Amino acid sequence: MTGHTYRQLFRTPEFTPLFLAAAASTAAGTVSGLALGTLVYRATDSPLLSAVSMFGPSLAQVLGATFFLSGADRLPPRSALTGVSLAFAAATAVLALPGLPVWGVFAVVLLQGLIASLGGGVRWGLLNEILTKDGYLPGRSLFNMQSGLMQIIGFATGGALVTTASPRPVLLLAALLYATAALVTRFGLTARAPRASGRPSVAVTRRTNAVLWSSRPRRLTYLGLWLPNGLVVGCEALFVSYDPDAAGTLFACGALGMLVGDVTVGRLVRPALRPRLATPLLLLLATPYAFFALRPALPLAAVCVALASVGFGASLVQQERLMALTPPELSGHALGLHSAGMLTMQGVSAALAGAMAQLTSSATAMTAMALTSIAVTLALKIAARTEAEGEADDLGRSGVDVRRGDR
Repeated sequence: MTGHTYRQLFRTPEFTPLFLAAAASTAAGTVSGLALGTLVYRATDSPLLSAVSMFGPSLAQVLGATFFLSGADRLPPRSALTGVSLAFAAATAVLALPGLPVWGVFAVVLLQGLIASLGGGVRWGLLNEILTKDGYLPGRSLFNMQSGLMQIIGFATGGALVTTASPRPVLLLAALLYATAALVTRFGLTARAPRASGRPSVAVTRRTNAVLWSSRPRRLTYLGLWLPNGLVVGCEALFVSYDPDAAGTLFACGALGMLVGDVTVGRLVRPALRPRLATPLLLLLATPYAFFALRPALPLAAVCVALASVGFGASLVQQERLMALTPPELSGHALGLHSAGMLTMQGVSAALAGAMAQLTSSATAMTAMALTSIAVTLALKIAARTEAEGEADDLGRSGVDVRRGDR
């Protein structure tokens, strides 16, 4: 790791409260997602509705990215993050109300997705501002490790509580965790001015999205961040219907694998080697799910899920490249677009996988999503190689000596 140890990161002003607030929010999202998915599945016996209830907020991210994302760099970070956490606390408490109809659940889920589309850009833009340029990747790695750990604890605890009690008290616990995140943010961060001038607006959001999308290297990076990852999350969305009694265990194994991948990429891999790992990690992310065609029992299924989730470490490599291709004043918007696009694709994939499972089986749908992810990863690799060869030809014609490395 270059320049920063994890201990040094915690000595950086404002890093610790941002980290702790994100941990509380991740724990809240983990236990509430499992509780809500279980609640809807018990009420409807539908893999599709269960998957969409868990990952439905992600579907609304595309609307947030289209209309609200300019606020990621144009709102005061502390106020924005505090407001997002309080809004999630209130919405999660509403989900716990007895007698809330299924259409009411999805209305609240849609609102949560719109709010979340802004929160991701604000948080990661602030992290990029707090840390130096060479500190972003180890910092984001530490956040991802925290996310993995909180998911392990959250899914294990949430799974036990949902099984022994009922989903609604678990949703109230999640609301309390969101409120805790709001308090930590409000009293732990300092008031900072927005990173960019001007008021947030739909027009500014669209213009900035167009600027970020105009570069072909950035486009390929965004697609690599969104598509393979999202398709595999479609597999995860079927854990509840694949094995309702062991869904918490499968989710916890996935979080453990993600933790291992983030530690490996963020802490152990040399910087010179990292750019070469994106494609192998994305292939690892999908390949083990292809074995679900054999309908493995829980022990083997858990091993496949944990092994696959190591591949989520690819996102660290891809985010590092995205930041290298993006002007600093657009970092929050760029990271927000990454987060919103990735979560949107996850929501779309969850709905697609749920619909496929409704018509076939959960195991068949998981296998199909995995094979599609592998195909997309290989296609993006070919596109990136074609781009590199085109750039080399252009430089060669201009008389520049080009020595191509592996991209």
